[in-house]
Amino acid sequence: MSEKIKVAVLISGNGTNLQALIDACIAPNYPAEIVLVISNKANAKGIERAQKAGIKTRIIDHTNYRSREEFDCKLSIILSNSECKLVCLAGFMRILSESFVNTWPNSILNIHPSLLPSFPGTKTHERALEAGVKFSGCTLHFVTAELDAGPIIGQAAVPVLDNDTPKTLANRVLIEEHKLYALGLELVANKILKNKEADLHREQSTVSKSLINF
Repeated sequence: MSEKIKVAVLISGNGTNLQALIDACIAPNYPAEIVLVISNKANAKGIERAQKAGIKTRIIDHTNYRSREEFDCKLSIILSNSECKLVCLAGFMRILSESFVNTWPNSILNIHPSLLPSFPGTKTHERALEAGVKFSGCTLHFVTAELDAGPIIGQAAVPVLDNDTPKTLANRVLIEEHKLYALGLELVANKILKNKEADLHREQSTVSKSLINF
């Protein structure tokens, strides 16, 4: 595959979902490539994962900015300079401002550890167990200004066991997160490439008609 969609990944911690995306991008025919990894925490292990893979990294400490909007503005500038087309949130523990989300419409992906619209926000596994649900899972979705409410790209279900704790459930869900994120990014990147190809064909057709009519 000659062209790949450029992706930036935002993290705050261990970066296991980042690692899943790094591993997926190794495949020659995978339609995306990670060009930048940004963390708001300098000690995030995910930065080590990215550096080991030869991916450019940046640390943007949110505590150095006076407001969420100021931090997001700096973040957006760096993302634009990276020429990325998609932004993947992988354990990025920051709520993005409405202005940032609107700057990147239909371009931000997030993995959430529940079957949305059930249990948006935090403490999803604790809440799932308290509610007595028989299935939990994860959701890959586009990010909008409303928290965990954007269009769903895909979901993966995990049965809830009688002896589950929040930790054991989280561990099983995380395995599915890794699979779903890699597959979902592939689907979105392929769609972008197909749309670009269709646009190119339309442009070529318009030029051809113009030359014929000339």
